[in-house]
Amino acid sequence: MNNSIPGPDGRPRCRWCAAAPEFFDYHDREWGFPVAEDRRLFEKLCLESFQSGLSWRTILAKRENFRKAFHQFDFDRVARFTDKDVQRLLQDKGIVRHRGKIEAVINNARRAQELVQEEGSLAAFIWRFEPDEKTLAAPQTASTSAASIALSKALKKRGWKFVGPTTVYAFMQAMGLINDHIEECVSRAQVEQQRRKFQRPQSPMTN
Repeated sequence: MNNSIPGPDGRPRCRWCAAAPEFFDYHDREWGFPVAEDRRLFEKLCLESFQSGLSWRTILAKRENFRKAFHQFDFDRVARFTDKDVQRLLQDKGIVRHRGKIEAVINNARRAQELVQEEGSLAAFIWRFEPDEKTLAAPQTASTSAASIALSKALKKRGWKFVGPTTVYAFMQAMGLINDHIEECVSRAQVEQQRRKFQRPQSPMTN
């Protein structure tokens, strides 16, 4: 079976793009490109947790609604949410109305604040778990890895919720901690170039 599919320009893309027309843009502009911005990293962890049991197409379609509901995933603001905010969000038809996942975002925002206090940034902590490429399975053949298991355990130890190894692996794929584009995909070389240029975040606490 061919793992690629022609994109709008006729060049090969990862086959999962075929699941929805909007996936091509997400694939070409975001998926796998390295991210060092705390807000974006926090957002993606939250959205991946909301995806659990659902499709990414559902979450992507609602992403702007999620951003509005959670103040663009500014975790300093989300950390101040109260039970009143939980009730408000449970009435918001634009997002996934799952109490446990909503409460997890608020909890995780507070845990993110703690990590920033400890590490200087959320990014510095997360990028410590970037795996050695030699340890990775072939692109898109795994749903977890030693690195995703390790990051999941580290987050859970610090009180984070809805951050299992599979959720964390999808997060690592999307945020560029690994390049999981298939070999023939046109984006693979672009992502690899960005990863070579990318300056890994460092914690000022360890300098």
